[in-house]
Amino acid sequence: MIKLAIIFLAMTSLAVLSCNSNSGSKEDKSEVKEETMPMNGNETADKDIKMLAATFTNVDAGVSAFMKALVQDYLAVKNALTNENEAAAAAASANIEKTIKAFDKSLLTADQKKVYDDIEDDLKEHAEHVAMSKIDHQREHFATMSKDVYDLVTAFGGGMVLYHDHCPMYDNNKGAMWLSETKEITNPYFGEKMMTCGVVKEMIH
Repeated sequence: MIKLAIIFLAMTSLAVLSCNSNSGSKEDKSEVKEETMPMNGNETADKDIKMLAATFTNVDAGVSAFMKALVQDYLAVKNALTNENEAAAAAASANIEKTIKAFDKSLLTADQKKVYDDIEDDLKEHAEHVAMSKIDHQREHFATMSKDVYDLVTAFGGGMVLYHDHCPMYDNNKGAMWLSETKEITNPYFGEKMMTCGVVKEMIH
């Protein structure tokens, strides 16, 4: 009986030591993973972000109000695509069409009107497609829409600080850009599949 008790105690002690050992090794592995995890777009260093200001420093208050409304509509499209919400992206894109249609272009100077006119029709076309397409096709048109809005924002300002982000993997690694209201990367081209894929390229004031 005494021998059996000694053997039982020894086996119990070995089992406890084994569990502790495995627990320790799991903790060690997780610590190594955290230390070696590569940087993503959410960790872009400020020194790597180029600062931009709008080309036209003197714009009419009505133009500024239009740009602010347009940017808000655009960001609603971007956030809807990020959240995989096809219907919300379509509705927000329809709002872009309405915002453009209501804009009084007589508020623009001759130089400003030339810049705007070169972009307007293309932006309207892509907004129309996003408003009536499935999400994959919405994202294709959003890529070009983003370039158009970027050109307008860098010309007239957006009424807020915006971040110019770039995803290198979209469109078979050709890449695509978008504008965001936050420095944190939330990818509208892949959504939950690759939410943090991307890098901040510029900060637009």
